[in-house]
Amino acid sequence: MASVTYDHVYKRFGDVTAVNDLNIQIADKEFLVFVGPSGCGKTTSLRLLAGLEEISDGQILIGDRVVNDVPPKDRDIAMVFQSYALYPHMTVYDNMAFGLKLRKTPKDEIAQRVREAAEILDIDHLLDRKPKQLSGGQRQRVAVGRAIVREPAVFLFDEPLSNLDAKLRVQTRAQLTKLHQRLQTTFIYVTHDQVEAMTMATRIAVMKDGILQQIDTPQNLYDKPSNVFVGGFIGSPSMNFFDATLVESDGKLEVNAGGFRLEVPGEKASAWAPYKGKEVIFGIRPEDVHSKQFTPPGILESDMTAKVDVTELMGNEIFLYLLTGDDKQFIGRVDPRVKVDSGDQIELAVNMGNAHIFDPKTEVALGE
Repeated sequence: MASVTYDHVYKRFGDVTAVNDLNIQIADKEFLVFVGPSGCGKTTSLRLLAGLEEISDGQILIGDRVVNDVPPKDRDIAMVFQSYALYPHMTVYDNMAFGLKLRKTPKDEIAQRVREAAEILDIDHLLDRKPKQLSGGQRQRVAVGRAIVREPAVFLFDEPLSNLDAKLRVQTRAQLTKLHQRLQTTFIYVTHDQVEAMTMATRIAVMKDGILQQIDTPQNLYDKPSNVFVGGFIGSPSMNFFDATLVESDGKLEVNAGGFRLEVPGEKASAWAPYKGKEVIFGIRPEDVHSKQFTPPGILESDMTAKVDVTELMGNEIFLYLLTGDDKQFIGRVDPRVKVDSGDQIELAVNMGNAHIFDPKTEVALGE
């Protein structure tokens, strides 16, 4: 078992800085997920830890040992790739045992480790099959099993679920979470899918353009994004953003977004008061935009009217693509009992208790 530390780590490819001054301390037994769009540096960060890329500057430690110059095979890590990387001519058993055979592990111990890993992953009935006889989900479990038998200090996962269909991804997410709880080992996982990150991680590291934007628990990232990028990336559908001004009207603070005005409630008004009269970016999540007809209890609501542009019926909810008075589009997630059609006007209740404002120049969160 081991902690992992990125200490002022840089990775440059010529003039391009893929990882820029990365500082993270990952605790022993933690499940940390790197998340961000393609090209943000998350996979490069993982490959630096694995030893598959050389560090340009800084240090990476596994436990108390600096591993910058340690060969990948001696870093006590195991990596699961997006492509599975199974040997097609070998059986499942031989694929899982291959790394142990290279290390001259005794046959009895190999057999024991492979059987235990296969039972954990529910693939013990597949040990005599070849990879071509397996489904995508089964191949993925074999790749994970090959890592488990190594009994490494750190598991690395590079977008391991991206080749699976939607239903299988959900099932495998749950299996990986159970596996982490069972093995009690450090897991470091890379994905571009923020739903995967939110459901599995103990902490999430959000990256953009090689720079760490924010690292926190999934709930804190959702509730208190540090900037516009994090607010828009975490959550599905994405947070709605509006250019607005904070104004005072009849002694009350309001958000004036041009096409609508929303009153800011007590605690928020106190926190946002220093920005009165200033331009801000106003952010509200779709799940905090409700139909006035079916408003949940206990929210700090402010009312507005919008025009329905498009409706998406999801069964347990409706996604409404809405237009403000000045034709800016935003999304609301409303009760499925709401009966509206395209072109209708709808009364909305916005939960201002969960609203956010950001600096329009730096895009950093204000008044949190």
